[in-house]
Amino acid sequence: MRVLRHLLAICLLPGVVAGVIPALLVDELASWPLVVLGGLVVALGLALIVQTVALFATVGDGTLAPWDPTSRLVVRGPYRRVRNPMISGVLCVLLGEALLFGSPAVLAWFAVVFAINAVYFPLVEEPGLQDRFGADYEAYRAAVPRWLPRLRPWQPAR
Repeated sequence: MRVLRHLLAICLLPGVVAGVIPALLVDELASWPLVVLGGLVVALGLALIVQTVALFATVGDGTLAPWDPTSRLVVRGPYRRVRNPMISGVLCVLLGEALLFGSPAVLAWFAVVFAINAVYFPLVEEPGLQDRFGADYEAYRAAVPRWLPRLRPWQPAR
């Protein structure tokens, strides 16, 4: 049952945003240098997505979906450098797909997804995290940037 929760969340959220919609927007590959670069950026994004989903399941005891959130604050792995590595991963996949397919339409979709999340996180997600995790989240939020990663991983106070 736990695996089904994660599969549903993955299919409905990053699966649709970074898979289904871009597939509807493209029809051919770009030139080989863009394909190689795009493939590398997609791989980086997928690695971030896989790592964050695993952390949500093992450390956070929840999923990436807002309807089935984590019950523990996750501040390990990429979360020590940036507060939203899942969305960073999705954005990397979209940017890589835009390169891979030389697609202005996918690049525009990338901008739309970023804009939606740039509004959603401070207005909805972060207040919810503040309510659920209180001072622990506040310390984390003060130390770790929302979008641009820290050079050195944050070390929470013990």
